[in-house]
Amino acid sequence: MSEHIITVAGVAVDTRHWIGGERVASTQTFEDVSPIDGSTIGDISRGTAMEAAAAVAAAKAAFPAWAATSRAERARILHAIADGVEKRIEELAIVETIDNGALLRSHRRGVMPRVAHNFRFFADWLLSLEHEDFETRGHTNHVSWDPAGPCVLITPWNAPLMLATWKVAPALAAGDTVMLKPAEWSPLTASLLADIAAEAGLPAGVLNVVQGYGSEIGDALTSHPDVRRISFTGSVPTAKRIAESAAANLTPLSLELGGKSPLLVFADADLDLAVDLAVQQYDNAGQVCLAGTRLLVEEAVVEEFTRRFVEKASALKQGDPRDEATDIGPNIHPRQLEKIDGFVQRAVAAGARAVIGGHRGDGQYYAPTLLTGVAQDSEIVQEEVFGPVLTLQTFTDEEEAVLLANGTRFGLAATVFTGNRERAERITARLVAGTVWVNCFFVRDLQAPFGGSRLSGVGREGGTWSFDFYCDVKNTVTAPSGWRNHG
Repeated sequence: MSEHIITVAGVAVDTRHWIGGERVASTQTFEDVSPIDGSTIGDISRGTAMEAAAAVAAAKAAFPAWAATSRAERARILHAIADGVEKRIEELAIVETIDNGALLRSHRRGVMPRVAHNFRFFADWLLSLEHEDFETRGHTNHVSWDPAGPCVLITPWNAPLMLATWKVAPALAAGDTVMLKPAEWSPLTASLLADIAAEAGLPAGVLNVVQGYGSEIGDALTSHPDVRRISFTGSVPTAKRIAESAAANLTPLSLELGGKSPLLVFADADLDLAVDLAVQQYDNAGQVCLAGTRLLVEEAVVEEFTRRFVEKASALKQGDPRDEATDIGPNIHPRQLEKIDGFVQRAVAAGARAVIGGHRGDGQYYAPTLLTGVAQDSEIVQEEVFGPVLTLQTFTDEEEAVLLANGTRFGLAATVFTGNRERAERITARLVAGTVWVNCFFVRDLQAPFGGSRLSGVGREGGTWSFDFYCDVKNTVTAPSGWRNHG
């Protein structure tokens, strides 16, 4: 076996880049460590500006042929990739669990099947993508979606393959070529995706996977003049740096960034439902951008809500994510754990009270935490923690509820629990958020627009919105007469 192949739970993973249909090694590597126990998984090729340039060149060379490939053929290949994912769900699930610490049961039952669905959905949407022609003073307007060119896709570590394919699938369907840069803390399933895509018949250079640090290979990719689209999911500071790099070339950006989402519970809500879904905000050890981390509860029911919440949250089992009985796994990295604990300890020092949790566990585990006694302008309320930490505040009426809910710099999502339809309509109309759930949570349809407001992002993707971003949308206007050849 090659020195560049590592074995993860019996699955062979190539640690090199995938550029132009070939495996390419770097002279330097970085260590990939499992958050489960801190063990070293392997040494991964560490890309630089040289690998970035090679990937862009490969994507640029492959673009004309892929862009000219028929919609039907592109869709066929995307379905073949989905077939390959479905054949390897178990392998992808265990590798990603070891690499990023998320629950194996979730990877098996939800996340990896969603990866395959991402490819199937955008393949099918491509075949139905159209805009009805319309007339202007007798002239015909025809709207079309032309492939834009090479795309840089930079993806996060909290749901590595699912969030990567949420970008890769529409970009490939649109006829673009791709340079995928996975997060350095969870790079392994992106490498497996390259294998699956090649086996499915995706032409060389259409998908390239490059690994490394954002400050090294990431900056080189986002500042390259031959890149025509950049899509990024991650933190606000990194997004600002990417935007600066893209500005010199006016490269269009799609940015899905942090969240500090409110979860509002009115006195007339189904409290059992509200509590159940509030506890679900600890999913993936709190490493979910959409999580409703700010619980806003009407004063009349806060005591009962808190009692039920504590009872249910205290029953959660934290431990090895490979265990089917585990509810909460580890946080991704020691640096992230330090960040989480820093937020909590500063909040407690400022007067907050930890109703549950408020401390580290063993290794890279952080106890599910609920903080009360927090001020609206406090750091813990205003800044994204990205860990299993929720805050609880109260309100007395709708006006105060909306004021608190909208009272941060973010606007990714919001969740509202109420038994009154008219109230739900009033509240949701005033919330600043890209997605609002009413009496439910995390119901996602790929045809819906997805993105954030304020510091939570720029742009929308999903359904036709994805093709609007990954394509150059063209309008062709044709006069009703003047044809010399009527054949």
